[in-house]
Amino acid sequence: MTSTELLTRADALRHGRTPFVLATVVRAERPTSAKPGDSALVLPDGTVEGFVGGRCAETTVQLQGLRLLETGESLLLRITAAADAGAEGAEATGQGLVTVANPCLSGGTLDIFLEANLPPALVYVYGHAPIARALLDVGRVLGLDTRPASPGEPLPPDLDVVVVASHGRDEEPVLIEAVRAGVPYIGLVASRRRGAAVLAGLGLTQEQRVHVRTPAGLDIGARTPAEVALSVYAEIIALRPPRARAVRPAGAAAGAPTAVEAVDPVCGMTVAITPATLSLDRHGGTAYFCGPGCQHAFADDPSRYAHA
Repeated sequence: MTSTELLTRADALRHGRTPFVLATVVRAERPTSAKPGDSALVLPDGTVEGFVGGRCAETTVQLQGLRLLETGESLLLRITAAADAGAEGAEATGQGLVTVANPCLSGGTLDIFLEANLPPALVYVYGHAPIARALLDVGRVLGLDTRPASPGEPLPPDLDVVVVASHGRDEEPVLIEAVRAGVPYIGLVASRRRGAAVLAGLGLTQEQRVHVRTPAGLDIGARTPAEVALSVYAEIIALRPPRARAVRPAGAAAGAPTAVEAVDPVCGMTVAITPATLSLDRHGGTAYFCGPGCQHAFADDPSRYAHA
């Protein structure tokens, strides 16, 4: 995959709201097969597209990339085979720098910048009044993915925010569907009195009703539509839990499991368990490997690694 193809693929992933990590080699110390400028994408299922070195380097990049998809952060990854680099396991050696001792690496050192690319929060706005239009405009200025929505439109699993500003039109079915879908933030633009009346008529349990914020927004004395929109987004930001975007990537339902890891019994490396991870069944479980070398070594003499 050429650099142009990789960038085109990255643009397609962004357009499709698929999170990914862009890994770019910035320094290579021989002997390494990768060169500065080589790059790859790490996808949520563990797929690595592109080239940042051989299988051993790729395994480390894959693991660190999947971890970054959970935190939403970026870092400089240093992969080295040096024995004095510390035990494998991503030792932080400075702000934004993580060093991993990879015993399977043929030699040399690789510095790879890993940049997490998570889709912006997805906001559905219901209504056509000035406040609804202001919610769309202000949200875009904040870098959010704001979209006008209509009642009955299916809710995507990665929807973060629903704001109903339709002033009495089709409010109830939208709010009920959003609550049942588990949308993290649901706001109803209404007066305190009318909002309470709408909630009382939804047929929801008390536990479900507390998920609807009404009047939506912080009390900042808002008067104009733009100020009302600002108050709503201020409340969304104030209520946003840490790592909110990272733990709920696009296409994943709420509560989706995080990356699962295992230790290679031969070399001691930590590897991400994905459908493509090399493995062998053994008594009492499954062993996972960083590459074919460790897999073959284990298959030849499993008893040698029984302690692992």
